[in-house]
Amino acid sequence: MCQIREVVNQKLLPVIDAREGACCEPLAREPLPQAGADELAPLFKAVADPVRLRLLSLIACHDGGESCVCDLLDAFDVTAPSVSYHLKILREAGLISSERRGTWVYYRVNPDVMARMSAVLAPPAAR
Repeated sequence: MCQIREVVNQKLLPVIDAREGACCEPLAREPLPQAGADELAPLFKAVADPVRLRLLSLIACHDGGESCVCDLLDAFDVTAPSVSYHLKILREAGLISSERRGTWVYYRVNPDVMARMSAVLAPPAAR
């Protein structure tokens, strides 16, 4: 089952801003505070590249919710170092985690971070 579909189907909760102890309401309900924008901008910046967005989707939708880097390389017309660079950006943003198993590295989407991004983009509730 695709983790992206799981996140989309979850009840959308407010994003918690740990620095202020407050919640960030979805953008359509209340303006995003500066601290919330500062926290979320790097996440959205990380997925603003087509290769990274596709990598995130491929990892999330892979059987078992994780993918070996060997499964990802064939999906792109770029070099292995380029794919590794994009995976590094996603990992540093906290969108994915990685685990080395022998000679291969396996990647898994961080569902909590995906849920946070989804929550802030939630459509306005019916009034």
